[in-house]
Amino acid sequence: MSNQIGIGYRRDFADEFISNNEFKPDFIELAPENWIGMGGYWKKKLDAAAERYPITCHGLSLSIGSPDDLDLNFLKQLKVFLAHYNVKIYSEHLSFSKAANAHLYDLLPIPFREDAVKHVTERIKFVQDFLERPLIIENVSYYTTVAAEMSELEFINQVVNESQCQLLLDVNNVYVNAFNHDYNAADFIRQLPLDRVAYIHMAGHEKVAPDLIIDTHGEAIIDPVYELFDYTTQLMQAVPVLLERDFNIPETTELIAEMNKLRLITTKHWEVEHAITG
Repeated sequence: MSNQIGIGYRRDFADEFISNNEFKPDFIELAPENWIGMGGYWKKKLDAAAERYPITCHGLSLSIGSPDDLDLNFLKQLKVFLAHYNVKIYSEHLSFSKAANAHLYDLLPIPFREDAVKHVTERIKFVQDFLERPLIIENVSYYTTVAAEMSELEFINQVVNESQCQLLLDVNNVYVNAFNHDYNAADFIRQLPLDRVAYIHMAGHEKVAPDLIIDTHGEAIIDPVYELFDYTTQLMQAVPVLLERDFNIPETTELIAEMNKLRLITTKHWEVEHAITG
């Protein structure tokens, strides 16, 4: 699935995936939690889309950084779901969303600490063994640090290296964090383990104050994020790229235009590289 551009599968425009011949992503992504056990009308819609497009999965509730035990029942259901839809890429967030058996319905940052690296690494290894596949972990946006002993960059690098997981590089999240925490986004990306990147996310955000932007997935991608993506693609090999748009859904023509812009950038760098290396 290298050098391919996909989009998140949303019920808001599910019919477009089947009926609109101009709307042709290379693959679709969905959150498995929203579809496991689904039957009836929406199961038929998903099955119809699955006949046309490869599916990737981006989870929301694994809560890899949580102090709570991993949910083995969910992992069993997930393993069956991934096999049924022949899902090659399953990714999750380097965050947590559960504590004391409470679901927080948010992706909270894990403290950048040595003990957290050890905790997360052990859980990633367990999940990879259980699912019998690599786990692809996404760098997340965050708005405050919690008892940090190291930088975000050091934390991500240690987790990836010690767990031998793969990385989902969310370029917009890097841009958001760099703006909010005053660091250089290009420098940050250059120092990531780019040889471990298996997947890229691109999305929009919202500026809510002169010194604060929020990762929303509800706006168009802005030019500086495209520029950061362009820079990133020059540093690494071709991987699938996903356009995220979770709400405030525009006309399909706008989504197509965004996917086309991503494709232009990846083609410029990755197809030339392929031609050179043979």
